[in-house]
Amino acid sequence: MALELLSPAGDLERLTAAVAYGADAVYLAGNEYGMRAFAGNFDRKGLRQAIDFAHSRGVAVHVTVNTNPRNHELAGLPEYLEQLRDWGADALIVGDPGVFALATRHAPGVKLHMSTQAGVTNYAAARYWYDQGASRVILARELHLEEVAELIAKVPRALEVEAFVHGSMCVSWSGRCVLSNYMTGRDATRGACAQPCRYKYALMEEQRPGEYFPVFEAGGESFILSSRDMCMIDHIPELLDAGLASLKIEGRAKSAYYAAIVTGAYRHAVDAALAGEPLDPVWREEVEKVSHRHYSTGFWFGEPGQYTQDARYIRTWQVAAQVVSCDEAGAALCVLNNKFRAGDALELVGPGLRPVAFRAEDLRDDTGAAAGEVRTPGSRFRLKLPCQAPAMSYLRREVGESPA
Repeated sequence: MALELLSPAGDLERLTAAVAYGADAVYLAGNEYGMRAFAGNFDRKGLRQAIDFAHSRGVAVHVTVNTNPRNHELAGLPEYLEQLRDWGADALIVGDPGVFALATRHAPGVKLHMSTQAGVTNYAAARYWYDQGASRVILARELHLEEVAELIAKVPRALEVEAFVHGSMCVSWSGRCVLSNYMTGRDATRGACAQPCRYKYALMEEQRPGEYFPVFEAGGESFILSSRDMCMIDHIPELLDAGLASLKIEGRAKSAYYAAIVTGAYRHAVDAALAGEPLDPVWREEVEKVSHRHYSTGFWFGEPGQYTQDARYIRTWQVAAQVVSCDEAGAALCVLNNKFRAGDALELVGPGLRPVAFRAEDLRDDTGAAAGEVRTPGSRFRLKLPCQAPAMSYLRREVGESPA
């Protein structure tokens, strides 16, 4: 198969964005059995509509069924798996052996992908799941590039190998963390992580209640558990040479703008790598224009290291609006996200559209009356754009760094 770009789809808006900006496949979840309880997700009716929508645009759908269910949750699983099969799900992402066995029985013909939660780190484990009937393994994020290449070389050619290339990292091995459950009652292994690794910690001595002692790294930093985000957009050719079948973007709980921009950037990176061409720097710059923590290359080239000064997101750009429609002359109807004024410097980016900087001129309200400013989120307005832009294009503006 060709190298697949796999994007997150936390809800219908994010699904639509990922598809519009070039995903080959999306991964999403129902309201049950998925590892992102707060992503929005899809009810049963929504799941069927999501699958139909993606398929109508030639995009495959992988449904996550990757929690570790308890006994009382198993009763409804066979019916759910049968529905996913009937609705045309292309693959099920599973991490629990019991769920795997049930899926084999109740969703025959649907591909089974072993979740990163299964912690596959070697070719023997990959072969084992292939022998059980898995068509793909999603690797643990802690592997180095050389280990991945060796694993791929030593498994059957029919077994596809997928790996994460962009997004949040976890301080615990393959997300197997009990800290959230211990501190907040929200179980990370069941999709409800509260991210306590991002907290600022201090010590309290038993005989000095209420007296806090800071926990510092060598440079005075105190965010000792917070991981950096992964970004491998500069290294797609190496991943292609390693033999990966699918490159996965993390982010089902992120915004539609995030899904769109990161998918679009990696779409250009993958296409350039397949064509043997260098990546245009403008697409590398795109991943800096979404909310993110300090980037690293994860474990691909060794230990990623920690950024311990803070746990803030870097947000240097803000979405101003989204394009609803636009004619050939650039006259656009838009919906507002964040206020801006006539004369402000904006940037336009859209599906297949190279970013274009321009000034907001001829700003009008929905009735066509001249407007010096648009202020109400969700309101519609009209603006002359520098070129024709497809629906789901974004207007954004640079705002400088802001904390999470």
